[in-house]
Amino acid sequence: MNVLVADPYVSRTDRGGALIVRQEPVVYDEGEYAQGLTAQQLQRYETQGFVVVDQVFDAAEVQTLWEALQQLENDPKIRKRPECVLEPDSQVLRSVFGVHYLAKAVERMVRDRRVLDVARQILGSEVYVHQSRINLKPALNGKEFYWHSDFETWHVEDGMPAMRALSCSVLLTDNTACNGPLMLIPQSHRQFVSCQGETPEDNYKYSLRQQEVGVPDELSLRMLTDQGGLQAVEAKAGSVVFFDCNTLHASAGNLSPWPRANVFVVYNSVENQLRPPKYGLAPRPEYVAAREHTQPVIAM
Repeated sequence: MNVLVADPYVSRTDRGGALIVRQEPVVYDEGEYAQGLTAQQLQRYETQGFVVVDQVFDAAEVQTLWEALQQLENDPKIRKRPECVLEPDSQVLRSVFGVHYLAKAVERMVRDRRVLDVARQILGSEVYVHQSRINLKPALNGKEFYWHSDFETWHVEDGMPAMRALSCSVLLTDNTACNGPLMLIPQSHRQFVSCQGETPEDNYKYSLRQQEVGVPDELSLRMLTDQGGLQAVEAKAGSVVFFDCNTLHASAGNLSPWPRANVFVVYNSVENQLRPPKYGLAPRPEYVAAREHTQPVIAM
């Protein structure tokens, strides 16, 4: 007999915003399955919802990734592909998705044990790449990313069932207070923010440029920041930010004369593969949410 279980993370309905207590663990393994973080780092991740590991990649490795980014950015054929996302009010390149398919250097980085074993340790299983992208904030022109939980989007628009995924952001440039660094709300991963408003069909075509659906209400943001505060990640190029899929994060625009560029890789547990999206929505493209390429990532 099939038993229907109510969705604990209902969002994007006509009801108001709400905070819902997280149902799943944050860390699924303390180091038996894989060892990527120290006990202290793992504790910080579990408590705060993220951890910053300084200068994981050296200058030569960062330069290789930066050159791969430049090749993508300057290739007119690449810029015509659907994986490329432009800023909402200009032809400035905002993001390039599916970069581990488009750049060999990123594909190698995805399989590097220094990041892969962190994902395997935290998620307690083999993992696959749910999504990869390069986020760009050119000097003086880089636009903001508003507050959101990635899991809220992935749950509704991709059918990701549980909070068993994480992002790692590899800094290709120094992230400073002035160039729009990643901001996170510590401890926000413990609460799911249910958002108001229906999801338009093909919402990704607009939300990847400027997210307006699936964003937290102001009261929820104030409550969570009153509890956990705010932290902007200021770190050197080559550092990596690992953060839980439900940690609320955002970044301001870049008004400085220095560019900011980060590579994001989302690892999802092989035991948490996607189901149909909510509300009869059509699945998003493979380069945004992997459904076919879900084989475990093999370490280098």
